[in-house]
Order: sequence, then structure tokens, then C-alpha cells
Amino acid sequence: MQSTKSQHQTAALPHSSPRLLERLFKLSEHRTSIRTELLAGLTTFVTMAYIIFVNPNIMADAGVDHGAAFVATCIGAALGCFLMGLYANWPVGLAPGMGLNAFFTYTVVGEMGYSWQIALGAVFISGVLFMIMSLSRIREWLLNSIPMSLRFAMGAGVGLFLGLIGLKTAGIVVDSPATLLTMGSFGEPSALLAAVCFLMIAVLSHRNVFGAILVSMLTVTAIGWALGLVEYNGLVSMPPSLAPTWLAMDIAGALNVAMVSVILAFLFVNMFDTAGTLMGVAHRANLVNEDGKIENLSRALKADSSSSVVGAFVGCPPVTSYVESAAGVAAGGRTGLTAVTVGVLFLIAMFFAPLAGMIPAYATAGALIYVAMLMMSGLANIDWKDHTDTIPAIVTVVMMPLTFSIANGIALGFLTYATLKLLTGQRDKVSISLYVLCVIFIAKFAFL
Repeated sequence: MQSTKSQHQTAALPHSSPRLLERLFKLSEHRTSIRTELLAGLTTFVTMAYIIFVNPNIMADAGVDHGAAFVATCIGAALGCFLMGLYANWPVGLAPGMGLNAFFTYTVVGEMGYSWQIALGAVFISGVLFMIMSLSRIREWLLNSIPMSLRFAMGAGVGLFLGLIGLKTAGIVVDSPATLLTMGSFGEPSALLAAVCFLMIAVLSHRNVFGAILVSMLTVTAIGWALGLVEYNGLVSMPPSLAPTWLAMDIAGALNVAMVSVILAFLFVNMFDTAGTLMGVAHRANLVNEDGKIENLSRALKADSSSSVVGAFVGCPPVTSYVESAAGVAAGGRTGLTAVTVGVLFLIAMFFAPLAGMIPAYATAGALIYVAMLMMSGLANIDWKDHTDTIPAIVTVVMMPLTFSIANGIALGFLTYATLKLLTGQRDKVSISLYVLCVIFIAKFAFL
């Protein structure tokens, strides 16, 4: 009876759906409807909308105009979603990557001293390399050559790095000449409200509250306004000018030997994060066929890699697929119409620049700390019985925040892995590509 009902609903879809949308997204084939896809798109957008407030604040710390960074975030995310939806027909939302934006600002610009224009040039180059890899077998070769332990460690390390930035921004952790780091004072409103924001997100997420991160950030902002810590500037206006970031990338400046590790860090973190996100969403969205192959995976990877290139043009750190897309899939999203809906909502969000400008750093910090906790969950997938796997993973995770550099964490982890495997008689577990990368990293530490 249930089967007959399902077949009847499926057969009725083409009649209820406009022919253009049916032809573009194959709604009936995926057993979905326009209403379901639109609701799924709204769900995905609300779960990842925090990026339109967080990313401009992080980019502003690199010297980028806040208004332009806000518009660039919305446009870069929208274009990425449109590419994913129209080309790959996947229900995945894209936006500037968390962790990658922190690496952009606090390591490449802040620690290494490069201009944000050169950092954007590195983003563009890494995006082009990702595109080339997605068009060839190089991507598969490189993905398979990097040990699983290091793949999970990179994600967790970026999370720990992001968490430290959030704690530092909030004033929960401060510098100390005696102990390097120490506890800040919760008597300071910023530290207390950041902690409140973090705990609120955690509680609401556990209770499956719709848009937990966004709701918590806006609530804490409202508390700050009530305490006189936030100035009300309105909610809606025409979008700020994109001119400060449009085509501002300095590609020539990024074509520097010293930038090799930066470009590789952007590339690896983006590539492995994308692969993990897309494969996870594919299984939840029933995009895996009877042979175990993922439908249009190659197109999805190409759409993702192209998004980083397009995002660099408008002034974004690497644009990547968001794991929050799983929320939209859980709401019934099965096709690219979900992603296109997310893209449209990002464009609409451009008119809320005053609201974005009001979000204080402590609200952003609370969200950063929470996202950091989620990113560290990858450590559970590491085989803790083999020390030649776990030690390099720990080195990668720990050295990212301690050196305040994702690139250094990756380099030290890879070098530790290769050394331990070689000295314990496991040479067969070190691939040729890993040897090449190790040589590059040794040259970086020796001469740069």
C-alpha cells in the first residue's frame, strides 16, 4: 500500500512541477518536490547563515573593509551554491570555509606579514590547482596517498586552531609573560557573553532548535545592546560597495617560494574537508547508486573547486562545501534546487549589512568555539593503537594552535609520519607524493 502511494506521488510530481525546474533538477527522479526543496534550502541557509556575520569580522582583522567583506561573503557563497546546484545537482550549500578564513587572517596576514591581497592571490592559486586536480586523476592519487590518520588530524587541528582564536578574541584566554597563556577575567563583559553564546549554542543544538548558532549570536548581540555595549545601526540597507575587494588579489605576490606552504595548506585543508563533507552528504541524500558509486561526485568536486576561484575574485577566503548541508538533507533536500535556494537567500542577506556590522566580536567568538568543538570530532576516527599513526596525528593537531599556523602543523605532522614509518620498517606506507611533500616542507624550514 505504501509502495503504491509512493509511486502515485512520484508520478504526480512532473505535473505539479514547472517543466524548467523538472528538467534542471530531475525532481521526480529524486522523489522530491519544489516545496520540499525550498524548505530544505531554507533549513540549510539558517544553519550556516552565521558565516555572513563571522567571516567579515575575521576578514576585517586582516585589514579588509568590513562592508566589502560582508558583500563578498554573500556573493561568494551564492555563486558557489549556484555552481553546486546547477552543475552538480547536489543539495549542498557553500560559503567561505571556517578555519581557512582564520588561517588567512591570523597566520598568512597576521603572523607571516603578507598583505591580504597577496593572501587572496594564494587562495586563487590554490583554487586553480584544486580545479586542475578535479579535472584529472591527480586528485584521486593525492587523496589516496595521504594517510587517513593525517586527514582526520588536519580537520581536528584546524578546529583547535579556530577554538584558540575564539578564546583569544573573547578574552577568555589571554597572553602571559610567565606562562605564555592564562585565564582571562569573566568579570569582563566580552568574556562572559562569549561563554554565554557558546553554552547557548551547545544547549540549543542538543535540543535540535532550528538555527541554533544564528539564534544564539543574535540573542547575545541583543543582550549587548541592552547593556549599552552594542550600538543599533538599523537592520536593512542597500549593500555596501564591493570595490575594495573586487579583483584585489595579488597573484604575482603569491608566486613566491615562501608562499608554497601557504598554498598547499589552503589546498589540502580545502580538499580533504570537501571530500569528507560531500561523501557524508551523498550518503544521507541517497546519491549513492547500487554499485556503491556516488552520483555526480566528480561534478560536485569541480563545482567546489571552481567556487574557490570565483570567490577569490570577489574577495573571499576559500569557498567550500558546508557540513551544515546535512540539515537540509534531513529536511528532505535531494537536488540542486536546495543549493540554489541557499544561494538566493545569501543574495537577499546582502541587504542586512547594518545587522552584520552590529554583531560584536564576543558573539562571533562563541560561534567559533562551538564550531571548533565539532571539527575536533574527527579524532575519534584515528587508530590509537598504532603509535606511528597517532603520534604524527597529535603533532599535527597540537602544533597548529601552538605555532599559530595551519601550514606549520601540516608540515610537522607529515614529516613526523614519514620519519616514524621509515625508522620502524614501514617504508611501504609512505607514498611517493608524501616524500615529495616532505622535501618541500624541509626546504621551507631550512631556507625560508
